[in-house]
Formats: sequence, C-alpha cells, structure tokens
Amino acid sequence: MRRRTEILVLLICLVIVTTSFASTVTYDHRAIVIDGKRRVLISGSIHYPRSTPEMWPDLIQKSKDGGLDVIETYVFWNLHEPVRNQYNFEGRNDLVKFVKLVAEAGLYVHLRIGPYVCAEWNYGGFPLWLHFIPGIKFRTDNEPFKAEMQRFTAKIVEMMKQEKLYASQGGPIILSQIENEYGNIDSAYGAAAKPYIKWAAGMAISLDTGVPWVMCQQSDAPDPIINTCNGFYCDQFTPNSNKKPKMWTENWSGCCFPVSNFYQFLITSRHIPNARFLSFGGTVPYRPVEDLAFAVARFFQRGGTFQNYYMYHGGTNFDRTTGGPFIATSYDYDAPIDEYGQVRQPKWGHLRDVHKAIKLCEEALIATDPKISSLGPNLEAAVYKTGSGGCSAFLANIDTKSDATVNFNGNSYHLPAWSVSILPDCKNVALNTAKVNSMSVIRSFMHESLNTNADSTDSIGSGWSWINEPVGISKASAFNKLGLLEQINTTADKSDYLWYSLSMNIKGDEPFLQDGSQTVLHVESLGHGLHAFINGKLA
Repeated sequence: MRRRTEILVLLICLVIVTTSFASTVTYDHRAIVIDGKRRVLISGSIHYPRSTPEMWPDLIQKSKDGGLDVIETYVFWNLHEPVRNQYNFEGRNDLVKFVKLVAEAGLYVHLRIGPYVCAEWNYGGFPLWLHFIPGIKFRTDNEPFKAEMQRFTAKIVEMMKQEKLYASQGGPIILSQIENEYGNIDSAYGAAAKPYIKWAAGMAISLDTGVPWVMCQQSDAPDPIINTCNGFYCDQFTPNSNKKPKMWTENWSGCCFPVSNFYQFLITSRHIPNARFLSFGGTVPYRPVEDLAFAVARFFQRGGTFQNYYMYHGGTNFDRTTGGPFIATSYDYDAPIDEYGQVRQPKWGHLRDVHKAIKLCEEALIATDPKISSLGPNLEAAVYKTGSGGCSAFLANIDTKSDATVNFNGNSYHLPAWSVSILPDCKNVALNTAKVNSMSVIRSFMHESLNTNADSTDSIGSGWSWINEPVGISKASAFNKLGLLEQINTTADKSDYLWYSLSMNIKGDEPFLQDGSQTVLHVESLGHGLHAFINGKLA
C-alpha cells in the first residue's frame, strides 16, 4: 500500500511539471497576456549553437537566478539544413532539447525563426545552396525565395508542434519572430519590399502556432504582427498600433567605449555605433551596467512591459559560423553571463536587483498607462496606479553630468546623473540604477596539463589541427582576373580566404612609383593578412 502511494505522488508531480505553462497567449495595448493576465516579462538571448549542450542547463539556471522569465533564441537555417532537404538537429544544433531544458527550468521561450537572422552569423543564417537556386533574390517579393523561406519556417513550426512546445499546447514558446530588422534595409528593395513583408506576415500567421508573432525594427508590420524595437535605448519607441504592447527585442548589452569616454559620448548623442561585438582589430565590447540598468528602467518607466537583453550569454562562434565584417570567434558581448558561462559581476548582480525592483511594480505596471510629469529640466516622474489604490513610480534624471534633488509626493529624493529610482509603493526607493553594490567573484577553472611525452601532435589537445600554408599563391588552380571577385561565387564557402597577388613594375606603366614619393601602402582593415615584397624580398 505504501509503495502504491509513493507511485501516485510521483505521477502527480510529473503532471504538474508538464502542464505548468499557459495554454493561451494573446496581447493588448499594455502587455503580453498569458491565461488572461497581463505580464511584465524580462527576457535574455542565449543562442543554443554558441554554447555546448553540456553548458545549457547551467546557463538557463543562471538566467533564471538573474531574474529572467524568458529565453530568446534565433533559429539558424544553415546549421539545420546545410544541404537542401538534409537536416541536422544533433549536438549543438539540438533545438528541441534546448527548448525543453528552458521549459524544465520553468521559463518561457521566444523563438526567432527569421529565417534570416543576421546575428553576426555566417551568411546571416542562410544556407549556401540557397545562393545558387536559379532566379532567386533574397528577402524580397521573389517566388523561389519565398517558397524556400516558407518551407523551412513551416518545418521548424511543425517540429515544435510535434513536441508540443508551443504555449497553446502546454509548452514554453509564447512568441515567435518572422524576418529580422528588415525595416533597416527595406528601402533598398524598392516597391517589392512592402508586398514581401505583407506576404511574410500572412505566411507566419497561417502556420497557426497559437501564439503572437513579432517583427523587429519593422514600423509597418501588418496586423496582428507586433512591431518591436532593437537598440541601446527604446524608451521613446511607440508601436504602430494602439492595440499592440511596447516591446524591446534587443537591448544590446555590449558596446564600444571605455568607461572614461562613455558618459561624455552620451552628452552629445544617444545613438551608439554598432561595435557591440568583437571584430578583428576592434575594441572589446563594454557597456557599463549603470547605463544598461538605466535603459531598462527607462523603458518600463515609459510604458514598456517586455524587454530582452541581446545578449544575456553571447558564447562562442564555433567552426566557421562567424559572419562579417571580420567578426571574431568570441561572441562574449560583455553579456551578464560571459563567454565561458561565468556570471559577470557586477553586471549580472545589479541587473538581477533591477529585475526584482521592477517585479515589485508589476501589478501597477499592468494596470494602466503611466502618468508622466516633469520634475524640472531633464527630470521626470512616471506614476502607475492600480484600481485598488496601489501605486508605483519611477523618478528619472536624464542629465548626463549633474546630480539632482527632487520633491515627489511631499518627499525629497536624490537622483544621481543618468539614473532612475524605482519606488514600488510611490514612496520608498527600492533601487537606483546608478548605485551598484560592489561585488567580488571568484572564478574557478579546471587546469589540465598536456602530455608532454606524446609522440604525435594528435595527443596534444585532441581535435586541433593546422595547416602550414605557403605565403602567396601556391596552387595550380590560380587564375588571372581583372578586379576583385565575389567571394561566395568563387569559393562556394569552402574557405573564408582568398589570396590576391598584385605586382607592379616601376620600369613599366607605374610612374607614380619611380620617384619614391607615393610608396606608402595603406591597409584600413585589420581583418586582412597582407605580405609586401620589394624585388622579391619580404618587406
């Protein structure tokens, strides 16, 4: 009898785990609505192929511990279909396993199918064979392209449905994305852009996932697609319909400035160049947590209810997955969880505290739109009130240099420059974004010594290989051509490299070399390798 009781308890627990996610997901003008209740959602991007399956559970748990509700990921077409109609969902490509692990942790998923993803990924995620389909033109009103895009998108949706991973089936996926930042470049496609976007939206909706679809950076996203914001700051963003919520799909966690320059830059501009990721010869990405926290708090202050960090864990560009221009192997992104899966302090800890403070305001945030008022030059208050008398407030100082003291509801508050104070009860400050708790973190690494007595290179670090390549053109397949070549057409993506060889004879038709006045060779990019020879000698 006792044994039967234990089995019954176990079965009940299993049912609770597998049915813990909502069955209905909709939206209104304030928020994503799950099972009839508006939600304030904090999200973070983790790209499953940029880490190993062994890392996934720990990364997801650290995300949950950091206060996230949602994990956001792209789907990478060229990984999953490297050859047309031949699929790979094994190892780092195991999308289903990744989504299920997120579900097991009790978090939601935003699945950004694209299938163009950019993501500083090789060919933007497009498989190479797509390039060679006769008559194809990418991301426009082109029938060959649309047929392939629909086929792959439907393939991914059907996989998720078969595993019952959409929220409408009791799974964790509450959102999906079609296309990616098309609004940034749609003018290049002229009149064909608008019908393509309309088609893409209709195609996505027809797949009947039971959850909302979004388009990021797409101000003309057709209803019912939600248009969302990407950028360093999205507090001023407004969706294209008063029936859609204010959502931020990419809050870039890394940037391109050292501490000493960052705030000075903010004085003159709130637009930051796209140096968010490491490129060869480029600046290591860095964004102060004070600024990142300020941006998050301002977004919720000004009516936002869904915010995603891009990236929360950046990871590594394994193999030849890195894209251009000259993106390095590391995709660390100065994210709250670093490339190796360690929490980055104080960024991770301070953002966790910001999330806690915002969650204390959730009932007020979802109840109504904010009432925004000025407290003085560059000073602003936003107040949210519930029908039952609850109240939450955000006090912001958007001056980049000067602290301020403000009076609000009869009380005095000190606001450091470029900061937001969060008052869950409209009286007591739960957190100010500029005040970071000092933290120390001890990292532990496992050291393994190499076998120095090994007789072969194979035993010194298994899996590594190298090629001793001669300088210059050394293959019989070399050929002459006027001008530079289109690389994909030339290499079929079998290599990232082409050797170009150019020689100039001062006795010939290059008079500018003869007097020695114009012999400086200037190479702008640090992503290239170059060897210069004079009279056959390496210079």
